[in-house]
Amino acid sequence: MAASEQTRGFLSTSGVEIAFLLVGLVTLGAAVVTVTTRQLVHAALWLVVALGGLAVEYLLLTAEFIAWVQVLIYVGSVVVLLLFGLMLTRAPIGRSPDADSGNRPVALAVASVAAVTLVWVVVDAFRTTWIDLDGPARGSTEASGRMLFSHWVLPFEALSVLLLAALVGAIVLSRRNGTPATPPAGPGTPPPGRSGNTTGRGGGAGSSAGGTRGGSAGNGSGTGRNGDRDDKEQG
Repeated sequence: MAASEQTRGFLSTSGVEIAFLLVGLVTLGAAVVTVTTRQLVHAALWLVVALGGLAVEYLLLTAEFIAWVQVLIYVGSVVVLLLFGLMLTRAPIGRSPDADSGNRPVALAVASVAAVTLVWVVVDAFRTTWIDLDGPARGSTEASGRMLFSHWVLPFEALSVLLLAALVGAIVLSRRNGTPATPPAGPGTPPPGRSGNTTGRGGGAGSSAGGTRGGSAGNGSGTGRNGDRDDKEQG
């Protein structure tokens, strides 16, 4: 085994490594389409492809537990949450001109610098490290739990405290404000909404009184005219 690891070079690739490279290219393409498309639903679906490709990469690295966590949490929860958010907010389903941004050159530059830095750090850290794909799985639940709670206890607890702080902050920001929306009415001020009704009722009463008075005047004038006609006929 040691001799084979010493003679193994960069060009001595296996079928699993070729599959890893192809899946990585598909994942990269799906991620690029996710951030460049103008249709929000299509972006969410391409995000499913990108996250699913990342889960396949974990499987090829014999990290089965991390792969299923990737599928359950990101593909099964985050993307579904995004789709529900799109449906509940009645976001446009088709092409949306608002989904385009003028900061694409800056975003491309930042993404390129981040990608080059990440690749350089990973290659420099794992230059001579090889994963025995034919050996026992290193990413099982037992191996991950032992490694997590024996060597990474402090980062794990710090991450849990960070998530708790984010949860408390979300609750504080989303709670209702205790101050009333409108100032309280004074002792002589009628409550809002009553004045309009009072005015309307007064206007209705005024119109009714005017109509009654007009009707009475009309009846009186009509009665006087009929009396004059009777006197003329008798004379």
